[in-house]
Amino acid sequence: MQHALTIGDLSKRTGLAVSAIRFYETHGIVSPLRNQGGHRRYDRADLRRLSFAMIAQKLGVPLGMIAKHLAGLPSHRAPDRHDWARIASGFRLEIAAKIDALTRLGTLLDGCIGCGCLSLDHCALYNPQDQMAAKGPGPRNLMSDEYLRPASGDAPIPNA
Repeated sequence: MQHALTIGDLSKRTGLAVSAIRFYETHGIVSPLRNQGGHRRYDRADLRRLSFAMIAQKLGVPLGMIAKHLAGLPSHRAPDRHDWARIASGFRLEIAAKIDALTRLGTLLDGCIGCGCLSLDHCALYNPQDQMAAKGPGPRNLMSDEYLRPASGDAPIPNA
């Protein structure tokens, strides 16, 4: 790490509080080295990791999913364009799935979502007597079992 940054440097450049950087560290987003005095030292590449995590979280991507993808980057050197392209391909698939889910939500928002409430006239057509309950918990017209399962390190999605 020829351009070792202190946690204060990283905080100033990213706009994150020092406590937030430590939080991201506990989730494996960044992994600083320690100098002889035991102080954290970060590589300049950690700026991109933190920035990526900040953006993804603001867009609703669970931290566990972010950490899972960033774990595919090398830890012994700064990731290059090929490293980022490799993890981006998997992340794009998950983003596409989220876009699809949001599109379905937007389309079905005023109709039956398969939640079992049976409060809309449409429910009698799409989910009579809550037959979708046999397929599992949650809004069955909108979410698959895979989507309802939380990413590693994230809180479970509560079932209503």
